[in-house]
Amino acid sequence: VDYSLRYPATSYIANLSTMRLIDTNTATLLLATTSVVSAFSPSRLVLTTLTKPSPPSHVIHHINHRPTSALRLSYVSEDPLADMSDERKGALFQALLRDLQIEGVPLLGCDANQVHTLNAALWTTMAELGDQDDGQKACLVLEDIPISALLAFAEDFTVLKTQKRLMDYLPELNRFSISPVGKGVGPALLIETTARTDEEKAAAAAQKSMEGNFDKGKTITALRSFIDRVVVGMEACPYTKSADISAVGLESRGVTPGPVGYRFSSSTDACHAMAVFWNCICELMGEPDQNLSSIMLSLPGIGSGSGVEDHNRFAAVVELVGRYLCLFRGDGSFGLVHFHPVYDRGMIHPLEKPAYGHLPPMSWLRPILRMGGHEEEAQQLSDVDLALSNYQRRSPHTAINILRMSQVNAAAG
Repeated sequence: VDYSLRYPATSYIANLSTMRLIDTNTATLLLATTSVVSAFSPSRLVLTTLTKPSPPSHVIHHINHRPTSALRLSYVSEDPLADMSDERKGALFQALLRDLQIEGVPLLGCDANQVHTLNAALWTTMAELGDQDDGQKACLVLEDIPISALLAFAEDFTVLKTQKRLMDYLPELNRFSISPVGKGVGPALLIETTARTDEEKAAAAAQKSMEGNFDKGKTITALRSFIDRVVVGMEACPYTKSADISAVGLESRGVTPGPVGYRFSSSTDACHAMAVFWNCICELMGEPDQNLSSIMLSLPGIGSGSGVEDHNRFAAVVELVGRYLCLFRGDGSFGLVHFHPVYDRGMIHPLEKPAYGHLPPMSWLRPILRMGGHEEEAQQLSDVDLALSNYQRRSPHTAINILRMSQVNAAAG
């Protein structure tokens, strides 16, 4: 990332109240383009899973520079719009917008011009639509975003909804469908939700009622205490000397220490969690290291509890976070570290390969010890002993540490 291309810090928060309604008579048009969005770019490779993992790292807060399950997208070889002139595309796009306007669908114009602001706008819009029990529709018009990026998002969301392992723990996403207007004839996405059933209404109300139990001040205080005790006190990270300042000791490698930002959301909803996460990314993109070194995002409503289902919910939501960061290659700019009260690497998918933001697989720990010259410990420590490594991620509540990759790369040497 070229950090000279930061999105203005005063403009990073995207929500419906700041979007403008589009008049189809004056809407400008951005036709399909091969240019990439500033900062991150959409992946264009065939969907696959890499089979050769990166070498194990002995760094205790293991962050994979390239996750082995990073998403790669393919596109349909036959473009239905290929033979259509720009003029015809423009006319068709405006006709489709007029049809949506007649139908009563809000046309929301958004001035996002980079991938991080695109995601903040999309997930915030989805969160606000998802708050309603009735079926909703909204058309998000993003004139400064290449259509290829919109197609990538829509295609991956469609794929996500077919993946039962994740969707079993992301039930709120089942209500959504996202499609490019006119199959990508113009820079707009149609976001739709179905009406909640009575059962879904009851479940949503129960989840919503929990949110009042999470106090921002107490939550952040508890997390800071955990960082002081475990990350600093037990030297889990050699470059964290306090709960307030990170990246200490990396000055000789070109990294300036800076304050840790503590952010909070009490929401129990995955879309709201995604919206808050992407606004944190926007905030980091808009601030230099010395003003904001990293962010600790508290999400106490996500997977709250100590049961298997709570852990599975946590794992699904943070996988969703990493999935859409990796979709646009944001994992080259930011590293993630995931925390949960009963964190267990043995319950994280995939078990025997790196998982973005998680500890290395348990089967890697002995090789890591040997790499570090600790042959005796590698032989003597039992599997139960090695499993104690989970405690470095067992925070008081779900949290995500968002790090700049410049810091991670410097720490790795």
